[in-house]
Amino acid sequence: MSLKAALEQLGYPCYHMVECFPRGPEHWRLWEQVGQSTPDWDAIFEGFTATVDFPACTSYGALASYYPDAKVVLTVRAPEKWYTSVQNTIFQKEWIDFLPGTDAGAYMKATIDDYFDGRMHDRDHLVRRFNEHVSSVRENIAPERLLVFEVADGWEPLCEFLELPVPDMPFPNVNDTEAVQGIIKAIMENGFQAVLGYKG
Repeated sequence: MSLKAALEQLGYPCYHMVECFPRGPEHWRLWEQVGQSTPDWDAIFEGFTATVDFPACTSYGALASYYPDAKVVLTVRAPEKWYTSVQNTIFQKEWIDFLPGTDAGAYMKATIDDYFDGRMHDRDHLVRRFNEHVSSVRENIAPERLLVFEVADGWEPLCEFLELPVPDMPFPNVNDTEAVQGIIKAIMENGFQAVLGYKG
């Protein structure tokens, strides 16, 4: 979320899971098509010029090929911290158990669950997949197109990479764990449509 906020401050409307869910089942089906190898990337990202995090990050290779002039920012962090973070939010057991019976189940399976072999609570497996993902991005994206970035590095490397001036403000620091937990709890109790307000 910190990188999303930074990119938006730099003028790039940025797609993230928080844009995906409120669009509802019609939009989610576009991500199911991604899982079936028939993506409509332009429809998914209409109105956006950047994307971060899930669900797009598991399709980074296809996106890099489809948008050959796009630059790629690989955010890195300690794998164990990432594991703890996702277990407390989007991979928490109650949520993962809840999703298959919902309209969002197929899209989540196609974009996230399958990427992790459905082993959403297996620490060793997830840490290994995390490290494999980082290695894969480093190996498959041309060095001149890739920035390996830690949020703690701040504006300078990101702005240099994007050839933009450094903003006169602190780099965003967004910790959204409690907010995500609250939204997940509300959806499980009241349903996607009631919480997110999409039509249809």
